Formats: sequence, structure tokens, C-alpha cells
Amino acid sequence: MKNYFKAFDFLPEHEVEKLLKLASIRKLNKFDFFVTEGHTCNEVAFLVSGTFRSFYVPDKGEEITYCIMFPNNFITAYTSFITEQPSQENIQAITPAELLILTKKDIDALAKDHIQWMQFLKIMAEGQYLELEKRIFQLQRDSAIQRYTALLKDHPQYIQQVPLQYLASYLGISQRHLSRIRKGIIF
Repeated sequence: MKNYFKAFDFLPEHEVEKLLKLASIRKLNKFDFFVTEGHTCNEVAFLVSGTFRSFYVPDKGEEITYCIMFPNNFITAYTSFITEQPSQENIQAITPAELLILTKKDIDALAKDHIQWMQFLKIMAEGQYLELEKRIFQLQRDSAIQRYTALLKDHPQYIQQVPLQYLASYLGISQRHLSRIRKGIIF
């Protein structure tokens, strides 16, 4: 996590150390949940190791995976976290995982006391928006092959950890279609 924060030159090392002291370690097994639908999310986690998926269950009952998260990123049910309302999503470990957990209370206290943390939170919110916009454009503009190829390019070391049904759901296609795409791509 220290290396992650080094990219933000405006955060003094003593502030990063303060944040690390506030963090607690949580280990989750495969299929454990970080967030469950209907519960308010009051934590943010830095993903040290492991892979997660965010999904929801529409009325028809078939899970829809809309986000896959890999190490060295923050994860949270963002809408629930900022509104303090129950989450509409589930965040589940696809593999065993280790997280550094920060509470909303601690993050709010840091932001209140130091302008650098407000700036960091602004950058994080902007990053969430950009990822959402990118995802929308991918789903509306790119073909399934282009979406799969982009995922392979960006996360080749993790893609094999994601079960086929979650990957297909994330890409917005059937498992059968994904199998055909995978067979057609030469490595």
C-alpha cells in the first residue's frame, strides 16, 4: 500500500504512515463476502492479494457480475459508502484474499484534519467516475472480443483466476460465446 501512495506526491510519508496504523488486516477465503446487498458499507479495503467481483441479482435471479477487481486497488460499495445507505451490490472474493481495511470514520477524520486527504479522496472519486464511464463505453461500443482482449491485455496474470461464468457475465455474453472467443484467440 505504501507503493500505491508514493504515486501521489502530495501525500507526506508521515500521513501515509498514519493511515497504515489505522488499517487492519482481514483475510477472506474464496467465496467470502466483503459487502453484501442490503447492508451498509462503512469500510474501504486496499486489495493486497486476491481477486474480487462485484455483482447484483436482478428480479429474474441470475447474478450479473459488473466489476472484477485485482490487487493493488481500493474496493468498496462506493454508493453505499458515501450515502450510508444499504448496498445494492455484493462484493465477493473469487480467490483467497488479503485486505487492509479502513473505516469510514477514520477516513472522514483524516479528511477533516488534512487537506491532502481531501485531495486524495477527490482523486479517488474521479477515478471511480472514469472507470464507470470506461465500462459503459466498452459495453456499448466495443465487441465482446474487444472487451475480452482488453481484459487480457490489462490483467493477464489474473484472468485465469476468474471462473468462466463470472467472466462471461462481466463481458455481457454467454459462457458458450466466451468459450468460442477464447478458442479463437491465439496467444
